[in-house]
Amino acid sequence: MRRLVRLATALALASAVPAAAETVAFTGARIVTAGPAGTLDPGVLVVRDGKIVSVGKGSPPAGARVIDASGAVITPGLFATGSLLGAVEISALGDDLSVDNPQIGAAFDIRDGLDPASTLIPVARTGGLTSAVVLPQPAGGGYEYHEGEGDVAGERMTAGGGQGPRPNTLFAGQGAVIRLDGSDDMVVRGGIGEVVAFGNTGARAAGGARGAQIAALKSVFTDVRAYAANRSAWERGSYRELGLSRADLEALVPVVQGRTPLIARVHKEADIRAVLKLAREEKLKVILEGAEEGWMAAADIARAGVPVILYPYADRPESFEVLGSTLENAARLQAAGVTVALTAPEGAAHRARETRYAAGTAVAWGLPWDAALAAVTLNPARMFGVGDRTGSLEPGKDADLVVWSGDPFEPLTTARAVYIRGQAQSLTTRQTELRDRYLDLGTPLPPAYKHR
Repeated sequence: MRRLVRLATALALASAVPAAAETVAFTGARIVTAGPAGTLDPGVLVVRDGKIVSVGKGSPPAGARVIDASGAVITPGLFATGSLLGAVEISALGDDLSVDNPQIGAAFDIRDGLDPASTLIPVARTGGLTSAVVLPQPAGGGYEYHEGEGDVAGERMTAGGGQGPRPNTLFAGQGAVIRLDGSDDMVVRGGIGEVVAFGNTGARAAGGARGAQIAALKSVFTDVRAYAANRSAWERGSYRELGLSRADLEALVPVVQGRTPLIARVHKEADIRAVLKLAREEKLKVILEGAEEGWMAAADIARAGVPVILYPYADRPESFEVLGSTLENAARLQAAGVTVALTAPEGAAHRARETRYAAGTAVAWGLPWDAALAAVTLNPARMFGVGDRTGSLEPGKDADLVVWSGDPFEPLTTARAVYIRGQAQSLTTRQTELRDRYLDLGTPLPPAYKHR
């Protein structure tokens, strides 16, 4: 307990001066790098100018400001993968999650409407999150919110989207990786993938049948390849008519060329296999999202080298698309050799801070601890093209790290300090401000609160 009190004092002092302005060495902690250095207990982590200088054993460099983190655990900052952070505030008042426009589907870019001042971002940081993979939502299906209710699975997602009007586009749009420091330059990388819903939602978009969606997508990809090879003729009006707008055609060129992944929101084993077949035939790079029945096709997913984003709590047969869902999904996929990333309840927005609890649940159901850490750090960083700058504690990478009071997957553990690019982040949120404001009922209230 005394060690943690000393640590809290040291971190408070560290927050007073931006870490990027000097060389700072964290000593005494158990450092879990999620990288080649493995776990160092204790280790020394050196940060300068927003970057990690070194991580290893020994003594801190001369002149460094030393933070004694004895008794703490230091990990890379966590990722909120498949997140809605920055794109949603209060869902009942509207959001920037989806578009239902026949002219703008694939071209919709989630980063253009992100809000760095979202009150949900500071809350996410309290759970050790430093980055987020923000993905648009398919029109007519995907996430449904039930704020204030306790049903975790219901808050997360309604698999297959249920019934509703037919969407006007097959494509939900492009995602982005953001840093959660609330800065105007929060976007780390845009255009990270093109989201497409399969299963019931995808079938509705194509007219009601799963086979129709596959046929429609193949037709689209043929048009995109034709457009890429004949841009000049198409612009002159001397080429055949194509089925998409120019904006959507341009957005899909990197997809058909295998440079940008198709992020397939899919649940059922049969649909997963259909996506893998489509990717193989069209030579597409694919990431599966959802994949509640992924374990049933684990060998084929691993053989195809396709990574999976999944929700570890999904274990109820809420629809015919997820009859085979199980809490062991992550463990079984990882054991088969699949790269796994984990997401949190409610689209990793209002409850994004629970990402670490989701990882802990996956560990409780068989996923190795180190694999769970990778699933919320390095794996999503690599999936979406930012693994060279974040996701693990390695020299040259951004100093995105969290100082924990203990095992980050234990519910009673807290994030004592969060750093993004070497800058100590505030752990104050709108909720803590309201708590502190009304904690002492003897404190005079503003005039508007007084009875007349």
